[in-house]
This record gives sequence, C-alpha cells and structure tokens, in this order.
Amino acid sequence: MPEPHRTTRNALTRRRLLAASAGAAAALGAAGFPVLQTGSPAISRGRLRAEPLVPARNRGIILFSVRDRIGAAPDDSGVPYGFERVLARLAEIGYKEIEFAGYNQHASILGRQITPAEIRKILDDNGLVANGTHTQINAATFEQQLDIAETLGMRHIGTGSDPTGSAYRPDWDAAADLWNELGRTARKRGLKLYTHNHDAAYGFLLDAGPLDAAGRPTRSTGTRKLEYFFTKADPRYVFFEMDIYWSYVARFKHQTYVDQWGNSRTDLFDPILTVVPRTERFPLFHAKDGDRAAAQANGYVMTPLGEGDLNFQQFFEEIGAQNYHHANWEQDTAPGGAANPGQSLSFAELSYRNMSELTIYRR
Repeated sequence: MPEPHRTTRNALTRRRLLAASAGAAAALGAAGFPVLQTGSPAISRGRLRAEPLVPARNRGIILFSVRDRIGAAPDDSGVPYGFERVLARLAEIGYKEIEFAGYNQHASILGRQITPAEIRKILDDNGLVANGTHTQINAATFEQQLDIAETLGMRHIGTGSDPTGSAYRPDWDAAADLWNELGRTARKRGLKLYTHNHDAAYGFLLDAGPLDAAGRPTRSTGTRKLEYFFTKADPRYVFFEMDIYWSYVARFKHQTYVDQWGNSRTDLFDPILTVVPRTERFPLFHAKDGDRAAAQANGYVMTPLGEGDLNFQQFFEEIGAQNYHHANWEQDTAPGGAANPGQSLSFAELSYRNMSELTIYRR
C-alpha cells in the first residue's frame, strides 16, 4: 500500500503541539473568557500531568472520508471494502466512534443491500459506537431516520447541510421553527438533533438597508446567518457540529459586509469564540485540517489531520469540556481512486495517530 502523504514542514512535533495561537488567546481574554496556558515551564518540572486532549473514546471518523472503500465492490487490491471489512480496519487503527454518511455498500458483497441491524452487529463486534449521521432532515422522513438511528445505537442525528441556504431572516426563522419541532421529537427518543456547517453558514445575513425589487433587504447589520440561528433554535432541542475546516474558511472568506448606510465594514470571524460561550451546544466536531493557500478560493487546501495549518491544540483546549466533545476526522478529498485505492484508509491511520498525539496538561 502506498505511503500516505507527509511533509516535513507540517509534521506534528511536541513543540508544535504546545504552540498555541497567541492571537486567539488574546481575543479570548479580551472577551472575558479564561485562557488556558500551554507549554508552561511547570511541565518540565513535573507539576502537571499529561492527558490526551481528545479522549480515546471520543475519537471518531465520518465514513464520508472512506466512502470509496465502503462503496467498493470486492476486488483484488488487498484494501478492505464494504462495512464489515472497513469498520474492522478502522477499529484496528484505534477509532472508537463512527459517524455515518449513508447506510449502503456495494450490493454484490451480500447479493443484496445490507440492513441497519447488520451494520449494528458489525459495530458491536468491533467495539465501535455510532455517534451520529449525515442524513436528510425533514418532517416527512424524520421518524424513519430516527428508527435507523436507534437501531444503530446513536445518541445524535444530523445532517451535512445548513438549515437553509437563504441570506434572509424570515427563512432562518422558519427553519428554526421546523428544527425546534424535530429536535423535540428526537429528544423524546433520546437523541440530539444537530446541523453541520460549511463556510456559507457563517456568512452575513441580508437584513438591513434598501429593499430590492422583490422587497428583500440588500445590506447587513453584520449578523452571521448561523449565529442568528443560535438565538432562534431552542438550546434544549437543537445542537451543532462545527466543521473546523469550513469555519476557518469562513474566517478567510467572510470578513466584510455593507451596512445599512452603504459603508463597508470588517468583522473577523473566530471559530473558537463562536463555540466558547455555548460549548455544550456543540457535542460533535469535524476535525478536518487544511494547508494555508491564499491563492485558493477557500484559503486552505484539505489535508490529513495534523498535516495542515489549523491549530487543533489551541482549538480543543480553549473550547473546554474535553470529555463532552466528540471529534470526527473528515477529509473530503481522502479517496485516491483507482490509482491509489488504499489512500483514504492510509490517511485515516495518519489522522488518527496525529489526533491521539494532541495533549493537554493538568495539575
């Protein structure tokens, strides 16, 4: 199997793990939140004890990262395929939790499609727990999706899409009404309903200024779409999964808006400061890394976790509640295609190893 991509510049080192972002720490302090100290001299004098920053039981993967191997037909590549073999390999690597991105594999493996009950047995046989799913969230099919989630033993049910793609408050209000209703239904069955962001969710609402021909606002108060949704979604019933990569893409892309008087305003989005005041509304995270690449439209190019420039050490330390949060590795671009069918599982192994090296020091 080909070796996974590595670069000397991006390889994790103990020094890099302890190098917290001074800018983020300063912003936290200015906002009145506690700032954890990393790399303290007391570490070397033995006064602090080292613990995994992401507890082993909370290290997960969304199967979208290895979708090529979940969906592969039996072949002679020697690379695992289908749920039984791929999940066994992920458990061997060390993953404890699985987030689903569909429940189908290649029909030729069994001569039919696998069932949720059969997937649950594979999870149990490998000591794995289903911690969530990306599925369609709508009123028509929600009870059916809850049935599948219960069969798989999930505690969370969610989607990879935003509650709405609109830039207007009334549409986000309507989405909040629906999600509050569905979240209430999920809670009755012991699950938390969550939504997952891409960068557009942290763009600015159009909620001020002159109206267009359709009677819609054309300017902004500077309110970000998903942060407005925070205020409308009931915290008892609606939760969030932050995609860390897409949040930093939002920081890169969505910095300016035009206010109601036509002035250009700058507002720098900080993913850490978004989570800290409401950390327990974020039970799940996508731990997705990226190399800085300013020439790219997104500002980053996806990489295996720990091989890019996102400071997961700083992020997971500052948001706190380490035992509550679940980190699911994702890399949309992990599959290597026919030329390298083992790439996604190689990246899964590399990313798990780097996630497990993240360390916090406590008294």
